[in-house]
Amino acid sequence: MTDTGSTQEQDPVEPVAAPAADTGDEVSDETVVAPASTDIDPAAAAEKAALLDGVWDVVVVGAGPAGSSAAYAAATRGRRVLLLDKAEHPRYKTCGGGIIGPSRDSLPADFKLPLQDRISAVTFALNGKWTRTRRSKRMLFGVVNRDEFDLRLVQAAEQAGAVLVTGVTATGVEQQGGDSRTVFVTLAGGGRVEARAVVGADGSASRIGRHVGVSFDQIDLGLEAEIPVPESVSREWAGRIHLDWGPLPGSYGWVFPKTDSGTLTVGVISARGDGERTKQYLADYIRRLGLSGFTPLVESGHLTRCRAEDSPLSRGRVLVAGDAAGLLEPWTREGISYALRSGRLAGEWAVQVAEANGAADVRRQALNYSFAIKAGLGVEMRAGKIMLASFEKRPQMFHAAVSLITPAWRAFARTTQGHTTFAQLMRDHRAARKLASIAGR
Repeated sequence: MTDTGSTQEQDPVEPVAAPAADTGDEVSDETVVAPASTDIDPAAAAEKAALLDGVWDVVVVGAGPAGSSAAYAAATRGRRVLLLDKAEHPRYKTCGGGIIGPSRDSLPADFKLPLQDRISAVTFALNGKWTRTRRSKRMLFGVVNRDEFDLRLVQAAEQAGAVLVTGVTATGVEQQGGDSRTVFVTLAGGGRVEARAVVGADGSASRIGRHVGVSFDQIDLGLEAEIPVPESVSREWAGRIHLDWGPLPGSYGWVFPKTDSGTLTVGVISARGDGERTKQYLADYIRRLGLSGFTPLVESGHLTRCRAEDSPLSRGRVLVAGDAAGLLEPWTREGISYALRSGRLAGEWAVQVAEANGAADVRRQALNYSFAIKAGLGVEMRAGKIMLASFEKRPQMFHAAVSLITPAWRAFARTTQGHTTFAQLMRDHRAARKLASIAGR
């Protein structure tokens, strides 16, 4: 399943009904409905400037799941942490909002999930055909609205001691190099914030990521519609999602019910570069589901980016996490769990960077962060890319496996529940390796 655009920290644009003609850059990276106010309160501006003053142990740019997790991890270690975000919370975000097992396991202690629904069934289809529903006796995962979920993560970081400042746009980073003990985050309007370590969690269009030199080898276009439906329709979808293996290579569609809110998040994703066909796939998918008669609350488009395997995760005293680092599952494009896990690691290692003595120690601590990411999420991403390459060639084999073969369905269920990963499945089960190999021929 996907939660495309899963992390908050991306450039907001006006809502779009569909991408422009296929130019290879169909849409901006995120869609958020939150017009900025032009009224400036002098007292509030002065208070904000005072908060930004001084030297911070850790400055985190972006207050989505990755950034809030990083701020929480650093603050719980007693450090002086500043969390910056250009948006006010809560802010709307179109997102499937699937909270799978690894996401749940990475949340702060005593975190209460604002669940909209508990999913225990999946309806699979192959481009609208060969539909079959599989059910689990146990919950597969939960569904949240991202405004509620992200707000609670921010509040957890604040309760741990982090200071949140919103309405601030980071434009870049200035590092002196050598044995300099601090780094500056530059702000729109000419201001600067000084820190001993910085975590960039400002989305796949990240300015901090550009400073680090993050590169991508997979860019996908996701289109979504948030559709309010009558209670009778909402009840039909309660506890169940829909996954449709699509007509474009590597594409698929999804329906995630937000039952308590009475909405359905319907979306599709495919490789960037064929925007018109992706747009048509979404329209066809909505029509086949019998939902074309309902008016969407929001229609949005965004790009997801997967890092190249040799892409850096740090530069000097700056680390990147979540979408800013290109960390997400390549096949499903699931990003929330990657944001939470990499954010927590970034916060922990940012504390070590902040305390490092000299350039050599900074490099050593930053490398430790990179090793931690590559040993966990990097291994999972490598397996996901193998799965995606096979799925692109033989989606019908994957559909037959999960919808008809009980062990494959159980493996799918255990993955969403957090009991295993694609990497573990391929390592431990010959059948999984064989399926990927045959499908990839």
